Amino acid sequence: MSYGDAMTARTRSEERRAEIVRAALDVIAERGYRGASLAAVAERVGLTQQGLLHHFPTKEALLVAVLRDRDRWDAMPAGRLRLDLLASLVEYNAMRPAIIQTFSALLGESVTEGHPARAYFTERYTGVRAALAEVLRAEYGERLPSGLTPERAAPLLVAVLDGLQYQWLLDPESVDMASAFRDFLTLLGEADTL
Repeated sequence: MSYGDAMTARTRSEERRAEIVRAALDVIAERGYRGASLAAVAERVGLTQQGLLHHFPTKEALLVAVLRDRDRWDAMPAGRLRLDLLASLVEYNAMRPAIIQTFSALLGESVTEGHPARAYFTERYTGVRAALAEVLRAEYGERLPSGLTPERAAPLLVAVLDGLQYQWLLDPESVDMASAFRDFLTLLGEADTL
């Protein structure tokens, strides 16, 4: 096999893997992780289950690929994340309900012992809290107007982001995620505490 043939085969394989990940995202959004089967994903991309297993040897490997791809779509270069960009991310998420639904469903399922995404989400949230603490530090210094440190405020910021997503998914007509998040940012900057 020539170098060009090997590169073409590798490119085709990468394209097929990306197609499988997109299909898995759709199936998980529709059925949840536990209800999603490899057979359903394989059927959606025109493969046999054995053909899908060539690209992803287990359902767990496919799940991790879905989660990592989702993070790649939302990734911001290090040091470029700011509070105002978080508000833009919330607006962007409101345009992607299927992805947000999938993420939220997997997050909810992952809290059970032995779930294949539990370690992924635990690691992810450790990193997200650290990144948001740095965002808060860049905005406010070592203390927010409320007196909280960035490290103490970061989990609250994460809770607001995720909580708004759940409320919006349940009742999108009543919950405007972007406006509610901007309201929270206003509260974050207030010097008066409750």
